[in-house]
Amino acid sequence: MKETKKILCALSMLAVPCCVFAKSGAVNYSWGADALATMHDFVVTMMLYVQYICFAVASVVAIISALQIYIKWNTGDDSIVKYIVMLVGACLFFIGATLVFPAFFGYLI
Repeated sequence: MKETKKILCALSMLAVPCCVFAKSGAVNYSWGADALATMHDFVVTMMLYVQYICFAVASVVAIISALQIYIKWNTGDDSIVKYIVMLVGACLFFIGATLVFPAFFGYLI
């Protein structure tokens, strides 16, 4: 049984180089620039949608954190500073991720 596994493994290893060399030769690269431009447009379009999703997530995180801070403040809990810092940090991250990072790479959304 062990020998059969070794033989099957060796045969499958012999098939791997055939797959690698399958496209060597006459490959048409004339569509490369158009495909790259299309992909760039798609990524920039998706960046706008990701920014909207980040704004929605940031607003939900801010509302939940504000409610947690309010509830802890009313119950007299002493550890609200940690939650306030977490809320401010989350807001700063989402502002940075949605506004500063695209501008850093030269995109105006």
